[in-house]
Amino acid sequence: MSAAIPGARRLARVVLNAANPEALAEFYRDALGFTDAEADPAAVADGRDGARIVRLRLGDQRLDLAAAAGRPYPGDVPGYSLLFQHCALIVSDMAAAHARLSAHPGWRPITTAGPVRLPASSGGVTAFKFRDPAGHPLELLAFPADAVPEAWRPDARDVCLGLDHSAISVADTARSVAFYESLGMRVASRSLNTGPEQARLDGVADPTVEVTGLGFPDGPPPHVELLCYRGIASRPAPDLRLDDVAATRLVIAMTDGEALRAVCAAHAGRLVSGTPKAGSGDALLRDPDGHLVQLTVG
Repeated sequence: MSAAIPGARRLARVVLNAANPEALAEFYRDALGFTDAEADPAAVADGRDGARIVRLRLGDQRLDLAAAAGRPYPGDVPGYSLLFQHCALIVSDMAAAHARLSAHPGWRPITTAGPVRLPASSGGVTAFKFRDPAGHPLELLAFPADAVPEAWRPDARDVCLGLDHSAISVADTARSVAFYESLGMRVASRSLNTGPEQARLDGVADPTVEVTGLGFPDGPPPHVELLCYRGIASRPAPDLRLDDVAATRLVIAMTDGEALRAVCAAHAGRLVSGTPKAGSGDALLRDPDGHLVQLTVG
């Protein structure tokens, strides 16, 4: 598919699988400040009919937890694995957010020795990565006081402000950019992250990471980031079943049914079996590295 389809409007929500979504939701509420979100009767929350869903919100962004009876999250998946996909949460006070998280059991750190301040070349943010009780990777992010984007300037909200992005590990940046641009997204930022701070953050020895931010025409967060670790041997796409706990889904809202149908026709080989190919419903695709992308209208 060579020409971009101006169809993707926004990242409507991220869907995480869990054996017990109700119990996991308690962790997200207590440790991270999420609240319950109203159900959208017009939406299929995760592309699997009949799934039990807990709908959560942090600020203006949505995160859904879907009941899944498949394989558990496979241990400490490193950041360079194509299974790796994390949600990054913006916090107004890293010390307070980390202390609040530390007061709740069940999570495990990825970042070594606590939050780490990245150099200016990597954005200058303070970050901390960890795994929730089900194994999903998450990240806390705090901007420098003099460089807080308008969308994340603190107000009366909780110390955890909202979902900034979901980052996925990819084998080939150019290939993945081409796929997501074909949905209507655009490259908004690029950086090359390396050094001891990045090693601490990722828990990976001597990483060199191409970070590519992909934005949407609607503008506000969340967005999508591509993480490509240089020097890592080529890896096959993960064999993920839809009900595996690691089968996280990006739900992208398209402008209309025509855009959705065009994407489905162009990427027929990436459609998940049994998913509608027309605009009368959602479509579920696998990106070039096996990550699940659900397209919906709205």
